[in-house]
Amino acid sequence: MQNNANITIYRQDFAIIANWVKFGSKVLDLGCGDGELLKFLRGSLEVKGYGVEKDDANVLACLENGSNVIQMDLEDGLSGFEDQSFNTVILSQTLQAMHNTEAIVLEMLRVGQEVIVTFPNFGYWRNRIQITMGQMPVSKTLPYQWYDTPNVHLCTINDFDVFCRNHNIDILERKVITDGRQVNFMPNFLGSLAMYRLKNK
Repeated sequence: MQNNANITIYRQDFAIIANWVKFGSKVLDLGCGDGELLKFLRGSLEVKGYGVEKDDANVLACLENGSNVIQMDLEDGLSGFEDQSFNTVILSQTLQAMHNTEAIVLEMLRVGQEVIVTFPNFGYWRNRIQITMGQMPVSKTLPYQWYDTPNVHLCTINDFDVFCRNHNIDILERKVITDGRQVNFMPNFLGSLAMYRLKNK
């Protein structure tokens, strides 16, 4: 049953991103993993997509599914990309694993006309309950144990809203989902995955 829930989140996540990406546009997917999002966007929107990934196995998987991929570490920045060279730059469920979160978001806004960022909401009520019980949260969107997690900068929806306000970033749209369903009421409490469409003001 848990596997089905994961598939639902995965499909809804991709569907929302696809609604924010223009047909035939130029897309850069940072931390693209195995390239499945790029493959989905190519198939549904005919985008010209490029991925950035550092893991050898994921780079190979990208090449196998036909995704263009550049092997590099995002922590080194995006200096190799020109200003506004992509219509959309995507960072999907990777923000929390970045050491220099502020720098990568600002670099994305430099390189892309629009930016899409998605991340697990640490303020989700199930996470809060696990913390009150004295344990670090483990869930579908935060599947790691405290000792093997790649996550270094977990945040809540409220935290990210403040970040955008303080950095003069325009939130064009925000969607929050839990188990594949959109959450409109008390999203910082009831939403497990946050999705933002951003641009510079």
